[in-house]
Amino acid sequence: MLPIFIEIIEMKNNVTEFIFLGLTQDPVKKKILFAVFLLFYIATMIGNLLIILTIKTSPTLGTPMYYFLTQLSLADFCYSSTIAPKLILNSLLKKETISFNECMTQVVAVHFFGCMEILILVLMAFDRYVAICKPLHYPIIMNQKVCGNLMIVVLMLSVLHSSTQILIALSLPFCGPNVIDHYFCDLQPLLNLVCIDTYVFKLLVLFNSGIECLLSFLILMMSYILILYSLRNHSAEGKRKALSTCTSHIIVVILFFVPCIFIYARPPINYPVDKMVSVFYTIGTPLLNPLIYTLRNAEVKTAMEKLWSKKAS
Repeated sequence: MLPIFIEIIEMKNNVTEFIFLGLTQDPVKKKILFAVFLLFYIATMIGNLLIILTIKTSPTLGTPMYYFLTQLSLADFCYSSTIAPKLILNSLLKKETISFNECMTQVVAVHFFGCMEILILVLMAFDRYVAICKPLHYPIIMNQKVCGNLMIVVLMLSVLHSSTQILIALSLPFCGPNVIDHYFCDLQPLLNLVCIDTYVFKLLVLFNSGIECLLSFLILMMSYILILYSLRNHSAEGKRKALSTCTSHIIVVILFFVPCIFIYARPPINYPVDKMVSVFYTIGTPLLNPLIYTLRNAEVKTAMEKLWSKKAS
């Protein structure tokens, strides 16, 4: 149904494809970017798949925290795959293009998996809050059924968010200019190409994406502040383990949300640094997440070692 709707909208526009300016037009720099982003993408795929495989095969990693970590790795895997392959391919081409249909599909996918990642991070913070602040009630509150239902809510909200984005994108009249000063399709750069006043559309983007990022970030930071405050009554060993876990979560939250807030939660003005900031949360963060969660989590590292030992034997 969506492809048919996109084709109808496309017929009403003069634009059938878009041209990316990308990160650079220098042929030598583009080759360097190709090699760097290809390595990043391969490492991202391997890292996130390894986390999923480790958690799925390890009987000691069956808690809700690792269930949500599996979902986060899956979201990172898909999120990176909506942007990185096209960016890598375009780095080899003199003219970087994307069809209208592919562009609209990318808008949907980027916002669906991006929203999914944000909401999973919120669930992970809630899980840690219950585990540390309400330990006696934790098995009841965070049982398997509840976790499954929470993920269904996450998927529904992600569909709602991405649907809003694509409806805005499909309602934009593209009357001629088709050069996007970016390396992937998103509403902000697309708004620069339409032939009507975009003030209302920019406000919609600000409220739908920017406010969502900012509120989620504030909720997360408040949750972790409450968690850290509650640790004052725990034993030294309990504090050490909780701090190790929460620190990993806080690092991931900051790395993902600060660039997103910079891009989306501000007045609709384009800056030259925007593309580099976008690289950080679209390419860098999906790679850093598995590194952070494995290097700072003894249980995951131990499970990975056991998995490798089984494969080697």
